[in-house]
Amino acid sequence: MTLDFYFHPFSSYCQKALIALYENDIPFTPQVLNGPDSPAGQALAAIWPLKRFPVLVDGDRTIFEATCIIEYLGLYHPGPVRLIPEDPKAALEVRMMDRFFDNYISTPQQKVVADALRPAADRDPYGVKEARAMLDASYAWLDKTMAEREWAAGDPFSLADCAAAPFLFYADWTHPIGERFPRVTAYRQRLLQRPSFARAVDEARPYRKFFPLGAPDRD
Repeated sequence: MTLDFYFHPFSSYCQKALIALYENDIPFTPQVLNGPDSPAGQALAAIWPLKRFPVLVDGDRTIFEATCIIEYLGLYHPGPVRLIPEDPKAALEVRMMDRFFDNYISTPQQKVVADALRPAADRDPYGVKEARAMLDASYAWLDKTMAEREWAAGDPFSLADCAAAPFLFYADWTHPIGERFPRVTAYRQRLLQRPSFARAVDEARPYRKFFPLGAPDRD
């Protein structure tokens, strides 16, 4: 039975799950969410009333949240690239790093972007300042952590890297990593060279004009 994947190509969380699908060449039917009135948007509202995405539908099973989708794929549609280690101690490191990228890179990055979408009178300069400070602190911690690592949890490529790729991609657009954190910059570049993520980035290129802070002329 074909998997139905409800997503938008420009969404970082959707890209996180797409990387897992592409890593193992898992066939799926793309249900692109081009607005709430699109056929995919109406179908998603019926399946998942909260209407947040990505969502994976596998027969009578509905799986939401990118991390859970990746875990589900590993259990029910495994491929040659194992994104969560079988060893529980190694798996814990992977899951911890996945939480790091979700909570301390993506969350503050999205705070800055969401604020830019608000009317000027409703913006939160103090909250944006806090979010940028958290990104700086997160970059600094990650720069030290990556001193002897190729991938986020060591080796090999894992769920944590599925999270890191889109979150660092957009974070650098929002609050540049720059030369202050060379290991983070080098890691981000390795992620961009990973074929699964490079494919997701290319598929999202037509939507760059919608980035509220202005997409840089790179990547």
